[in-house]
Amino acid sequence: MGVGHDHGHAHAHAPATGTAAAAYRGRLRGALAITLFVMVVEVVGGVLADSLALIADAAHMATDALGLGMALLAIHFASRPPSAHRTFGLARAEILAALANCLLLLGVGGYVLYEAIQRFFTPADTAGGVMIVFGAIGLVANMISLTLLMKGQRESLNVRGAFLEVAADALGSVAVMVSAAVILTTGWQAADPIASLLIGVMIVPRTLKLLRETLDVLLEAAPKDVDMAEVRSHILALDGVEDVHDLHAWTITSGMPVLSAHVVVRSDVLNAIGHEKMLHELQGCLGHHFDVEHCTFQLEPGGHAEHEARLCH
Repeated sequence: MGVGHDHGHAHAHAPATGTAAAAYRGRLRGALAITLFVMVVEVVGGVLADSLALIADAAHMATDALGLGMALLAIHFASRPPSAHRTFGLARAEILAALANCLLLLGVGGYVLYEAIQRFFTPADTAGGVMIVFGAIGLVANMISLTLLMKGQRESLNVRGAFLEVAADALGSVAVMVSAAVILTTGWQAADPIASLLIGVMIVPRTLKLLRETLDVLLEAAPKDVDMAEVRSHILALDGVEDVHDLHAWTITSGMPVLSAHVVVRSDVLNAIGHEKMLHELQGCLGHHFDVEHCTFQLEPGGHAEHEARLCH
């Protein structure tokens, strides 16, 4: 404890698994197995039908499989215990995996769009009947994967990245089936590259949204469900609290928000109730109103902030 500094650390609740995604490791494995199966099926179907839409969806499946593998690898590293050198362990590995998934998805989306435009200039004779069969297989498999990941995507950016990839695959399968139906009923071959364009367009917007959320975590923005003005108001409303400064909130990884603050408390209140009681009140105040995993408070008497500023120069 430094001169003139009183430190307190409060835990509103502790994560049982270290990171939000760890609880969904088994479901991610199941989704990975399904994705690999569908990828092989669609490659075979794309070659047999000479369908760019099926090949594009299979390529998307390949990147999804890689993304799911990275997500699982990230969970493995993120679950390792903290060390003296890495005090939060490797929890950020999950966020890096989500970022890598975003880059993969954007690359696949761009590739699919490019290939679809090329197909307009060099049309192929696509077999609609084969397309619709393999598209249906892909859709059923993707729906199973979406069911596996539905709950986890609300709690983890890592799992959400995997969920969005599978969701794009499911939409891609629908696009393949629709284009196949058009080719079968009308013989209009342009339906295949149009379906490919739709697959690419469906990939990009969702990926950009996930990328923005991932960058917010890496840039240590306040968690989106934590209103910092409201946090400040709750702390200032406690009896004896005169001011709050150096108030920060950020996210280590999905499911692990962190908050720290310097709280200026009247000396007579601190002397009357003690530091421990004040810390409990602060912990209770935030714990009941905000979902913050770790709260660290530094209690200071009035006038200490100016002294602290001089020490830091």
